[in-house]
Amino acid sequence: MRQAKDRLKDAKGALRSGNHPYAVRLSQECVELSIKAALRAIGIEYPKRHEVSETLGEMKSRLPGWFVTEVPFIQETSRSLFRKRELAFYGGEDASLSPEEVISASDARLAVSSARKVFSACERLLEELTEHASGEKR
Repeated sequence: MRQAKDRLKDAKGALRSGNHPYAVRLSQECVELSIKAALRAIGIEYPKRHEVSETLGEMKSRLPGWFVTEVPFIQETSRSLFRKRELAFYGGEDASLSPEEVISASDARLAVSSARKVFSACERLLEELTEHASGEKR
């Protein structure tokens, strides 16, 4: 989660500075790392690829109800950012467009906002699982 948190922080900075493709790339990484942390926290070794939200959906029975309601949003965010990841790196190569020409400010704002929501949900899940494991009450 520390790596995800740092990616989110940097994504916010990239958004503020107008580096929209970088904000999208960092947001995708934040989401990917957040999901992988959540999977590991419930005892699942995540697949070694960038888009792992399908695995999260398969594990709903191991997740608290409030988090299960977030899974569709998490999955859609992960899939969407994964699709934009290549554009944010390379642009529209077929049309000779740079990343800056294919990733807009609104794309970046949505990416950062969605990553923040996914990170927060995964962070809460990990905190609850840690508290439960140690026997603490919230």
